[in-house]
Amino acid sequence: MVAGMVAAVSAAAVLMTGGGPVAGDAEVVRAEADFAPPSAFIESDAKTYDTKLVPAGAHIRVVQVARDAGNLVTLQVDGLKANRAYGVHVHQKPCGPRPEDAGGHYQHRKDPVQPSTNPAYVNPRNEVWLDFTTDGRGSGYAAARQGWEFRPGEAASVVLHREQGGAGDRLACFSVPFAPTRA
Repeated sequence: MVAGMVAAVSAAAVLMTGGGPVAGDAEVVRAEADFAPPSAFIESDAKTYDTKLVPAGAHIRVVQVARDAGNLVTLQVDGLKANRAYGVHVHQKPCGPRPEDAGGHYQHRKDPVQPSTNPAYVNPRNEVWLDFTTDGRGSGYAAARQGWEFRPGEAASVVLHREQGGAGDRLACFSVPFAPTRA
């Protein structure tokens, strides 16, 4: 597990710098947890609302490499339903007991009409989309690189959705302490 995280961070660092070493101005955020229902005796930052598609005990890791050139966010999951497509987006608020507690998608350019449905705003260039399909063992990986930074305090979780693309029922949520890019 640690080797996988080191590899993910190394890959993230290489991608952010175009293949060179990470300069001292990069900030790396790493977060991981096991999914649990909101009502679990031991609370988790990773909440599952649909235990058939995101079983309790499934694991999630998110790494953010933030630089003045933008963000790279990677996601790795284990223990989900095998051979299934999931949609994932960065959301505005931390997870809560209800799926809607995470608020809407984080948008670089905010749609003035909420909830946002306009394709000019709801797209992988303006949001962070981490869609993936699990393998036969229920593991998956995704990465998204953006040339913009998160605004302080406005990106707080990743939400796993039933469908890939811009919307779909919320299956699970993981609170992540995303960092704004250092300028």
